[in-house]
Amino acid sequence: MTVTLADVAARAQVSPATVSRVLNGNYPVAASTRERVLKAVDELDYVLNGPASALAASTSDLVGVLVNDIADPFFGIMASAVQSEIVGPGGRAGGERLAVVCNTGGSPERELTYLTLLQRQRAAAVVLTGGAIEDAAHVAAVANKLRRLAEAGTRVVLCGRPPVPDADAVALTFDNRGGGRELTEHLLALGHRRIGYVAGPEERTTTRDRLEGHREALAGAGVTESDGLVAHGPYDRAAGYAATTELLRKDPELTAVVAANDTVALGACAALREAGLRIPEDVSVAGFDDLPFSVDAVPALTTVRLPLAEAAARAGRIAMGREAAPAGGVDVVRGELMVRGSTGAPRR
Repeated sequence: MTVTLADVAARAQVSPATVSRVLNGNYPVAASTRERVLKAVDELDYVLNGPASALAASTSDLVGVLVNDIADPFFGIMASAVQSEIVGPGGRAGGERLAVVCNTGGSPERELTYLTLLQRQRAAAVVLTGGAIEDAAHVAAVANKLRRLAEAGTRVVLCGRPPVPDADAVALTFDNRGGGRELTEHLLALGHRRIGYVAGPEERTTTRDRLEGHREALAGAGVTESDGLVAHGPYDRAAGYAATTELLRKDPELTAVVAANDTVALGACAALREAGLRIPEDVSVAGFDDLPFSVDAVPALTTVRLPLAEAAARAGRIAMGREAAPAGGVDVVRGELMVRGSTGAPRR
């Protein structure tokens, strides 16, 4: 049965006119009302009304770029690189395009809503960046949205996240597992055995892959992971600070801390300094991503460099049809270990 605008209005408990205003963005609507309408749109999978359905085979000049947090340099770098490729070098190739950055805030519901709205707008392309949420129902819902987008003529590219099963989408996925393994192998080679790990949110694929790489390296060296020396939290400085403080409380003899990313590593460094510990003389610290500030930290941060700008620019070119998709639709983008001053041999 076809879902109508009236059905959305009934679900959201607003008037059809209010639904129209929210979807067209041509009249101010209270934030709470807008959220209710967008939730109803997503729940009912309302995409195109009758007159618009005739346009379903064509696409607009809109390109959607989904990020978890635009304030995070990881996502800011990728969004900027994708946008730089949308029009092409010098603004000549591919014609004029409008890039819309959709900030999900890490919300799975908002991610689905943005995909629905981009389908309604007949987006020419959609690029999803960063790790995905590991939840079977959400993965299935995303796959359904991506299939609908592809059927409507939208090119879909995933950058920095794993392929979505049964979805017609190109995936440029980062080798987070390999990078996590290489980072911990570096610390083990220096002689570290008491290593704390500050991981990201448990539900994220990026978190799982990096932590699995860490554990693979420990197992390969015959090192048993110490109980309680893995802490999960958001990908931010405050989480790094709080988690490292807790790790030190559990094991004052820690000689190294691996952080989920470079921003988390900064928080870890702050906690160590506050505890009167020197980096790396007392405790080594390592991050991940090689964000721009990493080389300017004191000491400079050992990390795994992910080619964020390069991979995102490539995703943009594929989305615009100016570069062929990789064979099989999937390519693994590998990182590079950057050894700097924040890691050294244990001295205590």
